[in-house]
Amino acid sequence: MKKINESMSKFRMPKINSVHFGAKWIAISLVIGLLLPAVIWIITGVFYWGLSIIGGIILTGFIIVFSIEMNQDFGRKPYYERYLSEDIPFDSDKQTAVIRCSICTGEQIAGFRNKEDGHFTEVMLIRNARDLAKFKEIYKITEIKKEY
Repeated sequence: MKKINESMSKFRMPKINSVHFGAKWIAISLVIGLLLPAVIWIITGVFYWGLSIIGGIILTGFIIVFSIEMNQDFGRKPYYERYLSEDIPFDSDKQTAVIRCSICTGEQIAGFRNKEDGHFTEVMLIRNARDLAKFKEIYKITEIKKEY
């Protein structure tokens, strides 16, 4: 049973309100509903209302599903944080928690440095103390070393 759960977690479907997935739905609806009918109208002189209706239905469906998912997510952990520790695991025996700080811009990136080869794996951007607290909470870390 454990192997089934592990293999199923690899095939997580992104939610429609995630950054990359929502843009695709909007682009598809605009291409079908606006661009394709306009191109056909320019070439043939005939406007196909059916394509505009289909594009409108897709866009309306996206807006409905998007609003339902946003309502369900209200007050919960953001989607990307739920599986962050599974997608980028932390092994305290092989890795060290590190915050890389830019001297020029002050940007801070939290991640893990491999103790063997020194490879740094970026995990998340740290903009404020709340982001740092989230990072520590997700990975159950108490102490983080800063590098400049």
